Amino acid sequence: MSMSLCAAALWAAAAGLPATAQAQAANFHPCNSQPSLPMCLHGYGKRIAVQRWGAQPEPQDPDAAANASLVTRNPAKEIEKLKSSTILVQDMDTSEVLFARNEDVVRPIASITKLMAALTLVKAGLPMDEIITIDASDTRSASELPSRLTAGTKLSRADLLRLALVPSENSAAQALGRTYTGGMAAFVAAMNAEARALGMTDSRFAEPSGLSNENLSSARDLAKLLEAISAQPLIRQYTGETSYQAAGQTFRNTNILVGRPQWDILVSKTGTTREAGDCLVMAVKVGSRNLAMVLLNAQGTSGSRFGDAVRLRRVLASRLTLPSPTASRAPGAPGPVQ
Repeated sequence: MSMSLCAAALWAAAAGLPATAQAQAANFHPCNSQPSLPMCLHGYGKRIAVQRWGAQPEPQDPDAAANASLVTRNPAKEIEKLKSSTILVQDMDTSEVLFARNEDVVRPIASITKLMAALTLVKAGLPMDEIITIDASDTRSASELPSRLTAGTKLSRADLLRLALVPSENSAAQALGRTYTGGMAAFVAAMNAEARALGMTDSRFAEPSGLSNENLSSARDLAKLLEAISAQPLIRQYTGETSYQAAGQTFRNTNILVGRPQWDILVSKTGTTREAGDCLVMAVKVGSRNLAMVLLNAQGTSGSRFGDAVRLRRVLASRLTLPSPTASRAPGAPGPVQ
């Protein structure tokens, strides 16, 4: 046994973990024994350690707290605290860019992919009340966390779409693709055709769950996707639900901002893989403006993507209250694009 695995086993025993967790010590998540590993420096690896092996959860980004203020006197400081490497905030009605950072960089988007899968499915007009049986192949994926849907579970297509969007169930997305007219290959082809129709020239899709790193896009393209989905009432309804009950379980929305009274969220989706980092896309109403907000590859503490959304709201509030674009700014306040 390697030194890192020995350390992991000792950590498991010392921490008083359940027997099932201690039994997995040979495969114990390395973030517990070697927290300086690159894969452990963002939330994905740490959450796996928490959920699978009972590691102590890290503190949440304080700006992601439910009582976090949406007002700031220092927008420049809020910008300094942003953890996402790619950011775009754009007015969906006027196309005005209010904030941008690396918005044309093409990168993996994790489960944000499920939004394109949802749009493709809804536009295909397949019967939403059709009952679909989860196949064993749907539950086998590259995810390190097991599916909460077991093979043999019977759910309607509407249930599966909800589960793909609200708790981001990968097996639900796989089942939707498998049962699409023509099968998975036809579904993926339709997703890519929809991307081309929307002018998403930076984007390509390899499968519907987002686990593949071949699902790629840019923030600028994802703003186009948000605008298109904002016109789909069913997807708006589903992504706006705080929780959903199916298969005898309660599934909660992966976006903790959904349901908070100070947030008027029209569409939202989260995504997380090691390569993509923590991602969040939302269509939100701020004042009278409908904004696309794209945050990709957030690093740092747990909830940093949500903290970034709050920090951007503070920055936007400081800008959108200005009497005109040419009005004088407070010393040190940033311009419209960063």
